Amino acid sequence: MTSQPTRRFLCLAVLAGAFMGASVAHAGSFEDFFRAVRADNASGVRTLLNRGFDPNTRDEKGLTGLLIALREPSPKVIDVLLESPKTDVNVLNASGESALMLAAIKGQQDLVTQLLARDAAVNKTGWTPLHYAASSGQLTIIKVLLDKYAFIDAQSPNGTTPLMMAAMYGSPESVKLLLEEGADPLMKNELGMTALDFAVKGKRSDAEQMIAAAMRAKSPNAGKW
Repeated sequence: MTSQPTRRFLCLAVLAGAFMGASVAHAGSFEDFFRAVRADNASGVRTLLNRGFDPNTRDEKGLTGLLIALREPSPKVIDVLLESPKTDVNVLNASGESALMLAAIKGQQDLVTQLLARDAAVNKTGWTPLHYAASSGQLTIIKVLLDKYAFIDAQSPNGTTPLMMAAMYGSPESVKLLLEEGADPLMKNELGMTALDFAVKGKRSDAEQMIAAAMRAKSPNAGKW
């Protein structure tokens, strides 16, 4: 007959073994998931999600599967992750960038639409998707974001607005669109620079003319540009 202490020891051993087995399985799933994400292995990711793997798990560098899939890119995996209601589309990378911001700056219109359908945040503290879309002159995406109530004069941590980004890095059409939609050309960042200063610094004469005209229209006595 097995003694009481022996039975207790056996029960603890069984529980410990089960725990260790679960830990090993989780570790294996962790590696399999991120390997599948990087390889754009949609079926592999879907299988793991169906088994209960958390799509919001972060890798050693703090990135989720969705952020990695955007970086690679792994378009098939992106679709699978966005199909999962458990995927948090508003997670940020170490630079404070969301999936919507990354899609906006790259001009990925279809992905922007998918993310917005999943309630991706249009407005956030600091740099926003509109800043990113404006910086690369993504007209259609700028329009979509504004239609979703993106704050047109959103300020980055140093006070830079989407109009300033468009003035220096975007296209003349993006500057024109933002001005027509009501962007304030008189705003200044922490260095005291206006969108006009950004256009001058970027040697964007076309943007200079539009912004100077908008500044005069808004405040005729504010100075000469």
